[in-house]
Amino acid sequence: MKQAVKQTLACLAILTWGAAPARADVPWTSDLQQDAAAARAANGVVLVVFVASHCPYCETALNDFLIPMSGNANYLAVVMRRVESGGTHPLMDFQGHKLTGRQLAAAYGVRLTPTVMVFDGEGHPLTKPVIGVSTPDYYGTFLDQAIDQGVQQVRARIGGRPHIAPDKPPGSK
Repeated sequence: MKQAVKQTLACLAILTWGAAPARADVPWTSDLQQDAAAARAANGVVLVVFVASHCPYCETALNDFLIPMSGNANYLAVVMRRVESGGTHPLMDFQGHKLTGRQLAAAYGVRLTPTVMVFDGEGHPLTKPVIGVSTPDYYGTFLDQAIDQGVQQVRARIGGRPHIAPDKPPGSK
């Protein structure tokens, strides 16, 4: 009986997994340490897009690429956040230090917006930044390459497997 209940619950979970509402947004970060913990839990990465107010290229990057990507199940291992590169609102960096968006951007050498950076769960940059939207036809490819490279590096460190808690020990039937 217990096995039948487990199988039924597993089937329901699989059926409803795809029906979960999309998270289509790239929220402002206030705590990168917390964002990094979420990425570690998913064996994924933190993608930070540094933006500026009144930046049409930032709007293109967000509206045409990053926000649609955030609602796509292929990017569940990516915690996407945005930071105002000239902002003065306080936020927490990856190490738990309080600073501003301007200070965070300066710490990572961000001079142009949009700049997209991919970090591991400890706050280390994993790829070269994707700077600007100079070629919209290829921008999605550039983002995918950075994300894929970052996720591959993180997963290589943990043995290449996504984080899935098994309900049975490995090798059991």
